[in-house]
Amino acid sequence: ARSPWRPSSPGSLAAGLCNPPLLYALHGSLPLLLLMPPSPSCILGLIYRLPPNSDPWMRFHGANPPRPCPLFRPSPGVDGCARAARRWWFLSPVRHGSTAVTLNTDGGFARFSVGDPGPNQNGGQNQPPAKKKMSKKSKVNQLKWYRLKAKKKMKSPNPEVRIRYKLGKAKRKEEWLIEKLRKYEAPRAPELVHDPEILTEEEKFYLKRTGEKKKNYVPVGRRGVFGGVVLNMHLHWKKHETMQVVCKPCRPGQVYEYAEELARLSKGTVIDIKPNNTIIFYRGKNYVQPKVMSPPDTLSKQKALEKYRYEQSLEHTSKFVEQLEQELEDYQKHVALFKKREGAISEQISNEDSAVDDLTTNSDTD
Repeated sequence: ARSPWRPSSPGSLAAGLCNPPLLYALHGSLPLLLLMPPSPSCILGLIYRLPPNSDPWMRFHGANPPRPCPLFRPSPGVDGCARAARRWWFLSPVRHGSTAVTLNTDGGFARFSVGDPGPNQNGGQNQPPAKKKMSKKSKVNQLKWYRLKAKKKMKSPNPEVRIRYKLGKAKRKEEWLIEKLRKYEAPRAPELVHDPEILTEEEKFYLKRTGEKKKNYVPVGRRGVFGGVVLNMHLHWKKHETMQVVCKPCRPGQVYEYAEELARLSKGTVIDIKPNNTIIFYRGKNYVQPKVMSPPDTLSKQKALEKYRYEQSLEHTSKFVEQLEQELEDYQKHVALFKKREGAISEQISNEDSAVDDLTTNSDTD
């Protein structure tokens, strides 16, 4: 419930800042207090106008009187009070614009604090520190420092330092390329039940000869199998039963992967795979051209080319990593052999010195 005391003027409201019990009783007028920060003249002019024994804190039965206010304790006399108020007003940590008054109700008591809340007073949540924004000059300086550091490693007199620097850089590039290639993995759609047609040996021989005589073909280049290849196959099957798929830049054994992938996407039948990386496909006896001739789980022409470039880069980087690892291993073997040979030579020299010392001691005794 609100206190029966009501402030009649801004001056009497301002007097509550210097009296904690009065401020406790004015908790209902806190929005007005936040909007109207007091001035020193109001405090000095009205703090002495309060009638004696008018403390609202004593109206609460069984309540002990509060502690004196630590923010402002006026000295006896008007001059001393004015000096203390002036010192408190100009030396207190007050923000520009308005004073921040915080209400804390932990433990069942209302406590007011003047100033910014501490780090643990905001609901007990520690906010992470804000990330400092780098200027353009600092970014350029940081890049220059990294380049200078890399240049020192590249021109190091120690071959192991140079090899390890190249190896670390190549491995980082390899990880980056693998991460890039994961984005081009097209999700496979749920495969429909497909019952391939069973062909006799005579039918296969006839379809093989027909496919060899006809000149309609679909090229599979460096992009590999993508949606456009399957689309061209269905366009050829519109007028021809068989067609050829020519795989021009093809690694050894890759033509069988292409044949399996194209048979899955086009629902055709592989008749023969020639040594010159040519595949002969048969459309089927009950062929019906699909409405969507390019499967949705295939890459586009542009993305297929990007994937090919990343694959080529990954292949060359992997070879370079293997070469550097072999070079580092050979260098470590050479260093171990050199140390072993150097130890053997030093041991031989020490044995010779000991033999000479023995001869000199024997001659001295004789």
